[in-house]
Amino acid sequence: MPLTTDRAKPAVTFGGTYRLVDFVLSNLVNADILRICVLTQYKSHSLDRHITTTWRMSSLLGNYVTPVPAQQRLGPRWYLGSADAILQSLNLIYDERPEYVAVFGADHVYRMDPRQMLAQHIENGAGVTVAGIRVPRAESSSFGVISPGSDGQTVERFLEKPADPPGLPDDPETVYASMGNYIFTTKALIEALQRDAEDRNSVHDMGGSILPQLTDRGEAQLYDFSANHVPGETNRDRGYWRDVGTLDAYYDAHMDLIAERPAFNLFNRSWPIYTHSNQLSPARFNAGGMASESIISAGCLIRGQVTRSVLSPGVVVDPGAVVQGAVLHDNVRIGRGAVVRGAVLDKNVEVPPGATIGVNPDRDSELYTVSKGGVIALGKGQLVS
Repeated sequence: MPLTTDRAKPAVTFGGTYRLVDFVLSNLVNADILRICVLTQYKSHSLDRHITTTWRMSSLLGNYVTPVPAQQRLGPRWYLGSADAILQSLNLIYDERPEYVAVFGADHVYRMDPRQMLAQHIENGAGVTVAGIRVPRAESSSFGVISPGSDGQTVERFLEKPADPPGLPDDPETVYASMGNYIFTTKALIEALQRDAEDRNSVHDMGGSILPQLTDRGEAQLYDFSANHVPGETNRDRGYWRDVGTLDAYYDAHMDLIAERPAFNLFNRSWPIYTHSNQLSPARFNAGGMASESIISAGCLIRGQVTRSVLSPGVVVDPGAVVQGAVLHDNVRIGRGAVVRGAVLDKNVEVPPGATIGVNPDRDSELYTVSKGGVIALGKGQLVS
C-alpha cells in the first residue's frame, strides 16, 4: 500500500516500463514453458488487462498466457489460499494432462531458467521441488525456511517465517528461503491438494500447507537457486532475487537498477524481460534539463534535474524542479521548482510548483504513507499539498 490500493501486486509497475508479473512470465517463456495460467482474485482488472494485451502467444501452436479469475467451481466461495486456488482450477490441469506442473509466484524480481530446476526434479523423482535461495538467518522471519537433509537436497523441515531457525551446516548464519517457486509431478500435486482440502485445520496455502505435507511424506526436494544460470548474466547480477512485498523492498530493488554496474541488469538481451511498449516519442531533455544515474522511459520530458531515479513513460519534470532518489510512475508531473526526494509516486500524481516531498519528515508523515525505512509513497492520482 498505497500502490496496491487499486490493483493486485503483480500488476504494480516496476523498472519504469514493466509490471512485476512480467518477470516470472519472461522466465517461463524464455525457457519454452508456453502454456501458462495466471490465477487471479483481488483487484485483478489491471493485471488481467496487462496480460491480455501484452502476453499474446501463438494460438496456432496451442500456446497461451491467460488470466483465470476465481471460478467458484467447488461451491459459492472465493479462494481460501493459494493451494485452494489451484484445487478450484484443477480443470485446467485435467484439460492439458501435463506430466509436471510449475507453480510460480508472480511478484518477485529475478531471472531464472526453470528448465534447470525441472531437470533436477525429473532426475530425483520428487513429488515437489522448491527453489531456495540463501539469505541471512536474521531475515528468516520474512520467509518460509527450508532445512535440507545431509544430501543437501531432501527437504527435512519446512518452517513458515520462523523467528529462530537453525542455520546451514556450512554457514550457521545463513538459511535457505523459499522463493515461492515449485515444480510438481502432477499426480503428487493433485493428491496433495485433495488431502489438504479434507484438512479442516489447514490454511490451504502452497508454502504453509502443501510443502510441509509433502516434506513429512519425504517427497520434497530443494533446488539451490545459486546453481541456476541464464545466458547473458554478469558476475554482479547472477543469483539476484528480490521479494518486493514491502515499500522498502520495492524502493531498494529500484535503486539496484541504476548503478553503473547494476545489481540487476535490465539490459540483458540474451534473457530479455518482456512487456508492453506504448507508442511514445523518445525522452526529451530541454531548458537545461539533465539526468544522471537514472532510468528515463520513453515519452518523458525533463526540464529540471533528475538523479538516482526511475521514471516511467510520460513523466514531466518542469524547469527548476529537483528529483532525487525517486520512483515516478506513468504520467507523473513535477511542477516548476518542486522537490521530490526518496519517494514513490504512483501514476497521474501532480506535484504543484514549489511543493516539496521528502524535505520535511514531520509534514510528510502527516500527509502521506511513510515506510519503516523512510520511503514516502503516494497512491494513484493522490493530491499533493
